[in-house]
Amino acid sequence: MSVALIIPDRKLDGVIAALQQQLPEVAIEVWPQLQNPAAVDFAVLWKQPPGVVAALPNLKALQSFGAGVDSILSDSTLPPDLPLARIVDPHLTASMLQYLDTVLNYYRLRFDEFSANQQQQLWKPRSPRRIQQICVLGLGELGAAAAQHFAALGYQVSGWSGSQRQISGVQCFAGPNQFSAAVAQADMLICLLPLTPATENLLNKTRLAQLKPGSILVNVARGAIVDDEALLAALHSGQIAAACLDVFRTEPLPAEHPFWHTPGMLLTPHISAVTNADTAVAQIAENYRRVQAGLPMVNQVDRTRGY
Repeated sequence: MSVALIIPDRKLDGVIAALQQQLPEVAIEVWPQLQNPAAVDFAVLWKQPPGVVAALPNLKALQSFGAGVDSILSDSTLPPDLPLARIVDPHLTASMLQYLDTVLNYYRLRFDEFSANQQQQLWKPRSPRRIQQICVLGLGELGAAAAQHFAALGYQVSGWSGSQRQISGVQCFAGPNQFSAAVAQADMLICLLPLTPATENLLNKTRLAQLKPGSILVNVARGAIVDDEALLAALHSGQIAAACLDVFRTEPLPAEHPFWHTPGMLLTPHISAVTNADTAVAQIAENYRRVQAGLPMVNQVDRTRGY
């Protein structure tokens, strides 16, 4: 029996050492240097190359190294019957809320405008921007936490998701027919949706046109949820006043991408919520033991829904 870490382009020495402490009787191996692929019965994945998992014949279960699973499920060769779990990290929620607080105040205090003015040596004092209504797209763990957080701070908050939710202090909408009502009055739209076939390119030309003119878009979910060309057009037309993106279709963002030089665009390198390694290792070890005992994993994903 062994655990395979299939996490390309990441230094894993600390993770290996911590897992070995948690599972001293288990061999911890790192792809592509697997001594015996047939001995691997549990794989920890993050952006694995297509086909790698299918080449391990005796797997019992899969574990994401992060909160998301979209990159794992995009592998068309993934065996369909393997259970998959994700990491749920309370520190990740706190990190996300801190990021969103910072972004909201950045725009509320007009730091975006003052930064642009500085480049032109312009002195233009202005009062804070009115941000009263916030809409959160996606009401899963992170989305619900964000919606409740801003409602507690006194903002008027709406939320939209694929299925109906009930959250205290939040006006909840669900399904395609209620999208327009959810976003219509929002001064800021925060995207925290999972990436699934249903949400890919969800924020396209038609839906961006349903936003309140002059609103602000914040995407901390997945880059492919936003239609890049539609977002650029909305910024150029003024339909959207500004956009803060922490996630992109291709990461790192290619040097030739127009986002780098688009006025009104704030870019951060996917740092809004980073999984704590200690938390991840503890959950990986727990799920490994549960699989060996024939028990369901914690934080198991519904693969048909994609989250």
